[in-house]
Amino acid sequence: MTTLSVNALAQSLGELPPDQIIFGNSDIMQAVRSRLGKVAAANVPVLITGESGTGKDIIARLIHGLSPWKVGPYVKVNCPAIPGTLLESELFGYEKGAFTGAFGSKPGRVELAHRGTLFLDEISELDMSLQSKLLQLLQDGQFCRIGAQEDKKVEVRVVCATNRNLEAEIEAGTFRQDLYYRINVVNIRMPALRERRGDIENLAAYFLEYYNRKFNCKARPLSSETLAVLRKYHWPGNIRELENLIKRYVILGHEDVITSDLVAREPDYFNSEISLDGPISLKKMTRQCVRELERKVILKVLQHHHWNRKQAARTLGISYRALLYKIRDAGLPSNRALRLRQEEKNKLSDDDKSSSSGAAAD
Repeated sequence: MTTLSVNALAQSLGELPPDQIIFGNSDIMQAVRSRLGKVAAANVPVLITGESGTGKDIIARLIHGLSPWKVGPYVKVNCPAIPGTLLESELFGYEKGAFTGAFGSKPGRVELAHRGTLFLDEISELDMSLQSKLLQLLQDGQFCRIGAQEDKKVEVRVVCATNRNLEAEIEAGTFRQDLYYRINVVNIRMPALRERRGDIENLAAYFLEYYNRKFNCKARPLSSETLAVLRKYHWPGNIRELENLIKRYVILGHEDVITSDLVAREPDYFNSEISLDGPISLKKMTRQCVRELERKVILKVLQHHHWNRKQAARTLGISYRALLYKIRDAGLPSNRALRLRQEEKNKLSDDDKSSSSGAAAD
């Protein structure tokens, strides 16, 4: 990739996952890795696109850490987190007396990023007036503090990220077309987790080890049954959702918190997004929809019969053995997982009763 490995950046950029975890084994992430290695050394704006939770922030940090400007500051601005009325002063700073409460001068994030990297997360949230000032910064490297009379000049690498379609935002009149062309010199698209399902097992194992260590817990490795559930899930929250799910498992200690939670989040496969970036396999998509429809039917019948599998098999008109195979193939909870769930509910109920008795005694 470059002479500097991702692992060596962890100390300077904060704790980062190992490079084999960040990039995995999928072809689509190897393409991201290749493009990242080429763009890091070039002082041009980079636009990172992709759904929320796909790791855009990590890629921005890697661009900085693998660049010749890695000794400079890395300044992140989360645009939606700062109210629009304050964002201009946060970005560009202000002079004393510029507005009520401005009792002194203050440098903005742009100035603080001098000879380093400025990362604008969710840039689509910028007001049109701020987009104009950012355009000036990208064009000539100059900006003006609020209340100042003269422009300041800075040397800064600008990296932007968004989970929105900026071309659609341009059509809607909420994003400047000239700014889009300025920030989109190089585009890095982060794939959704469902596009790299082969990496799910390694990601889950990494988060399990990490949070076991962080919380001083001893949660066991995930069973093959649970891993099958993870691989089949559609992951609307991407890697962040997977991380939070593993964190919950480590804290609570049993796999039912994973399987029961994911089964409850059934997607509507007949209104799913279809990627038009490449060829579409109609046969593959039809087979997937049929499998998921079968899974939903089996789940509803099992729930109707209170998970009595023999009654469910009779209702579905298939053999008991065939139903067991389909339950396992669909990643539905096993009898063991259901027993754990019921034991957990009974335990919570007993704890509530004990608390009530204790309160009554007091």
